[in-house]
Parts: sequence; C-alpha cells; structure tokens
Amino acid sequence: MTIKEHVEYKSREFCKDVKCPVQLVLNSQKQGSEEYEKTRKTCRTDCKHTTWEFHHWLIDKGYIIIRPEK
Repeated sequence: MTIKEHVEYKSREFCKDVKCPVQLVLNSQKQGSEEYEKTRKTCRTDCKHTTWEFHHWLIDKGYIIIRPEK
C-alpha cells in the first residue's frame, strides 16, 4: 500500500543503518546462496536488536505505522 508523498520502509534499512554485524556479513555474501540463507536465519531466530530499538529507530527516522481498515 502506498501513500502519496510517503516512502515505505525498505527491507533491512534498519539493519544497514545501525550496522548490524549480521547484516555486514550478509553484505559480503551472495544473495540466495546457501551461506547467505544460513546467515540470514540468525535474523529470524536470534536478532541482535530489540523490537524497542527498531520501533524507536522508525520514530526517529520519521516513519509512521499504519494499517488498512478491516
């Protein structure tokens, strides 16, 4: 869903901005490779950052969280 004159969050934007060590490793690997997918699993199961950090990063960067009506 796009809203006029707004941009959507891009995948891993937070990770890249905070220089997450896992993201730095991913940057050196070929996307889609077995090694990349193995490293990426860390993000799903053992993220090095908290939801609180991510939420406040979004606020600091001027993002808003919205959802469509049901």
